[in-house]
Amino acid sequence: MSRVIGLVRLVLSVATMAVVMAAVVDAAQPVPLKVGFAERDITPEIGMEQPGGYSKAFHRILHDPCKVRASVWDDGQNRVAVVGLDALLIRRETVEKVRRAIHERCGIAEEAILISASHSHSSGPTGMVMPGEFDHASPAVQKLAYEKSSTADPKYLALVETQLVDAVCAADAERRPALVGVGKGIEDKVAFNRRFRMKNGLTMTHPRPGNPDMIEPAGPTDPEVGVIGAWNEQGKLLGCIVNFACHATTSPGGISANYIYYLEQAVRGFFGPGTVVVFLPGCCGDITQVDNLSPLVAPKPEQWAKLVGGRVGAEAVKVLLTVEPGAVAPVVAKTTTLNLGRRVPRPQRVKECLEMMTREPGQDPTEWVFAKEIVLLDAVIQKQPRVDVEVQVVQIGPAVFVSNPAEYFVEYGLGIKRESPFPFTFPVELANGCVGYVPTEEALGPRGGGYETRLTYYSNLEPTAGTQIMKAGIELTKQLQPGDVPSRAKIGPWQGGAWTYGSVPPEID
Repeated sequence: MSRVIGLVRLVLSVATMAVVMAAVVDAAQPVPLKVGFAERDITPEIGMEQPGGYSKAFHRILHDPCKVRASVWDDGQNRVAVVGLDALLIRRETVEKVRRAIHERCGIAEEAILISASHSHSSGPTGMVMPGEFDHASPAVQKLAYEKSSTADPKYLALVETQLVDAVCAADAERRPALVGVGKGIEDKVAFNRRFRMKNGLTMTHPRPGNPDMIEPAGPTDPEVGVIGAWNEQGKLLGCIVNFACHATTSPGGISANYIYYLEQAVRGFFGPGTVVVFLPGCCGDITQVDNLSPLVAPKPEQWAKLVGGRVGAEAVKVLLTVEPGAVAPVVAKTTTLNLGRRVPRPQRVKECLEMMTREPGQDPTEWVFAKEIVLLDAVIQKQPRVDVEVQVVQIGPAVFVSNPAEYFVEYGLGIKRESPFPFTFPVELANGCVGYVPTEEALGPRGGGYETRLTYYSNLEPTAGTQIMKAGIELTKQLQPGDVPSRAKIGPWQGGAWTYGSVPPEID
């Protein structure tokens, strides 16, 4: 009897251990994230300013709505919000205000909220000059800032702030278990480097097709289309994030999300009209849809918007159809803030520009406009000689978004991808603020030049700013541990039995 009891105890012990081991294995497996998506309308009114230049312009017609597109990702320990905004830019003070409101309303940590503007040149007035920004300056300078420059509309800013908070909190409330797929594709026919090395030894932006003095593009492109999708338990795509590096300057006519509208249409055309498509711009400070080497007449704006958005959207669909959705982990956000100096104009230049402001612009207002920018920059430096620049990383399993607030040159984005330990690294520009163009050190050197290197109120960080931002982003990625990439199960060992329909010799009679 004692031997029987001992045997029973042994069996129970082994069974108990098996249960414990099974529990350990199950605990080691990632569980599905809870993911939510939402969008809100931020279409500006007819007559509001159209940003994108250094002077005032106004919207006259509507092409398509502008939106906030929000996603929230929850691994049970941490939540992050990843938000795309149909706007030329979003200023730091707006981001800070919105982050505080989101945290107070639904508890997401402020540093875990990524808000990126698409840089749509056909969107609403979220900048460039903010209300009250030049109240410290002389009346003459205030007139240049508020009456002669592109300015944010307080009424529109209030709408954007409200809708940002509502969209993120709605996405948070919509969280549900989801399988996540991460992938990347290539679209290399719609985005081009707009800067060219010229025969005179300098670099020019948009030298125009047919210019005989062009030698070669001054930089690369980044054709990668990065995609993260989330599917519910029934296999329906809830939403996705798409990352691509190209200026949103197709401007199809009137108020518009720009080519992002057609990108969204392409994804929704396959996966359904309720699919939320969060667009995040890659590093494209020197990348646009314009091919300066093409011998062909450029498409009209509407067709250009369809071409860029349709092809990028189609590539995103291909990626979403290819990836294997699964449980991914973890969800993490980290930030660091750099304090960077500005490039300071020479006193003599400021004096000359102030003198020019006493005269009206001529037939070609370019010289006058950029003299105005020097005057505004001089006033800004008196108040704020240095700038806080937030670099943020947001991890979703095997993918990481590395964001900065600049119109950031593509070479830096490619550098971040090379050095990141993640299999999927998606650089994001114009996020959590705006510090204007940040060119490479070469572009600001003796053989550089071009539009992006002009010294303005908008773009003025020290020459090494780009390198500092890149190194900070890479360092943050190395503080994280990439999660596993979901994949389909492998087939088992060969068991024999080829397909009988096909395992026959040829028949000729």
